[in-house]
Amino acid sequence: MAGVLTTDHPAWHHYDNGARARAVRAGSGLWVMSHESSGLRIDCVDGNEDIKPSFCVTDPADLPAAAPAALRDGLVELGVSQRLANPWLWDAITTAILRQVVRADQARKLYRTWCSKYGTDIDGPFGRLAVAPTHTKVLKLAESSFAAVGAKFHRTALQAAAEQYDAHHETWQHLDASALADALTTIPRIGPWTARAAAADFTGDFSIYPHDDLAVRTWAAQIAPAYSWPDKKNKAFGPLWTGWAGEDRTALHTLTLATLTWGAHAR
Repeated sequence: MAGVLTTDHPAWHHYDNGARARAVRAGSGLWVMSHESSGLRIDCVDGNEDIKPSFCVTDPADLPAAAPAALRDGLVELGVSQRLANPWLWDAITTAILRQVVRADQARKLYRTWCSKYGTDIDGPFGRLAVAPTHTKVLKLAESSFAAVGAKFHRTALQAAAEQYDAHHETWQHLDASALADALTTIPRIGPWTARAAAADFTGDFSIYPHDDLAVRTWAAQIAPAYSWPDKKNKAFGPLWTGWAGEDRTALHTLTLATLTWGAHAR
């Protein structure tokens, strides 16, 4: 599978030789994905191959024509990209919750610590990998277990989400991105930002992503530094961003995900 790999999710590990690897749960199977110069490899290492992870391809040809030329040029230069549509809704919810009130690098470290401490370890091609603990495991964790990995703040949101996921996940996982985001906001301590980030991760539809997210703002400003971007405290960024795409959700998805992909590679 050719193309640029989008590695915005904290489960992706980067190695000195340029390779990347990630473990995921899909259906009843555990999978390891690795990406090297020879391309992408996907292997089921435990359980059944009832649901195979799939990738969403994003083509810069679908960028909105109204976006600034410098921004479009930078994203076109990046090329066609591919991103794993997170096959496990619970992981998408977990990831979004652990991103609450912390910076991206802190959230990445917290997610990996959380997975390695309470999740399932897997042998990867370049070292150990881990997937998140199941929702049933999270419901059984003591309050001190959250504090032990730096997730004390996130405990009530994670356990509330685990309770609601247990009751509703069979319905939720068949919803489209917008409906899923709305459903997730019914969980205590899950606001629109968290719900939309989780829905985008799971469905692969980044037209629903919170477009005024700090990451989107940061990378857009680095791609097109000469453009007069709204100040970080200014509420105009979101309407500006979505306005370039208008009613074209494919264009909005492309603009947003390509920008996040650019940022993952810049980092």
